[in-house]
Amino acid sequence: MNIDFALVLVVLTSVSGLIWLADSLLFRQGRMDRAVQKSVEAPREPVAVEYARSLFPVLLIVLVFRSFLFEPFKIPSGSMIPTLLIGDFIVVNKFAYGVRLPVINKKIISVGAPQRGDVVVFRYPKDPGINFIKRAIGLPGDTISYRNKQLYVNGEKVEKVSAGSFTSSDIKCSTPARDAVLFDEQLGNVNHEILMHVDRPGRDGQWKVPEGHYFMMGDNRDRSNDSRMWGFVPEENLLGRAVGTWLNFDFEKGCADWSRMGNGIN
Repeated sequence: MNIDFALVLVVLTSVSGLIWLADSLLFRQGRMDRAVQKSVEAPREPVAVEYARSLFPVLLIVLVFRSFLFEPFKIPSGSMIPTLLIGDFIVVNKFAYGVRLPVINKKIISVGAPQRGDVVVFRYPKDPGINFIKRAIGLPGDTISYRNKQLYVNGEKVEKVSAGSFTSSDIKCSTPARDAVLFDEQLGNVNHEILMHVDRPGRDGQWKVPEGHYFMMGDNRDRSNDSRMWGFVPEENLLGRAVGTWLNFDFEKGCADWSRMGNGIN
């Protein structure tokens, strides 16, 4: 079950704020006046009001920070190996691509747009309740080709250099297939690593990116569910740019990689 934490946070903030406001405007003064008339100490606030008054400022700060500044995400799959590993907890810059209202994700202030090579978190076009993370390969108007495991952008070959095998010693919490090969890829101004599996077939094709959309691919090129399979990401589905890793812990395997704490994402 996918829980929309933004919606939960908005509801909790709204309810606590309304309870506190209603009490302040309608009921608090009456309690005070009755206490004065009876010459007794002012009564304690109702429990609901006391909790609402205490929680509302905290919830509001968390809502603003999470919705407009930075939000944590957890990497659930290996589609971005070697850049991101299963169990990575990352920080996402929420204002990199514009300030958006929570829940409805409507942009209210235009700030910037994804650049080629950015690692982007977005709502999965086929099920907006699921968040995906991939690398922005194609920008609006681009033509993307993928042939024999070679990437082309607007007809130009994206250079990659073999960096050797990728083995279990390179990743603490899981073991990639034996046929995993590491490459350094130069995508525009971004140099990053990708992973390929020599025994797996490529996913050849050519795609023309429409205006207002982006073409996304995982760095684990042969094991990524990305735009090669389901198409383009509309601009309104963008959530932010991944900027760093603050923790790695795979709860399923009970395994942690502390060396990844504080790493930037290239």
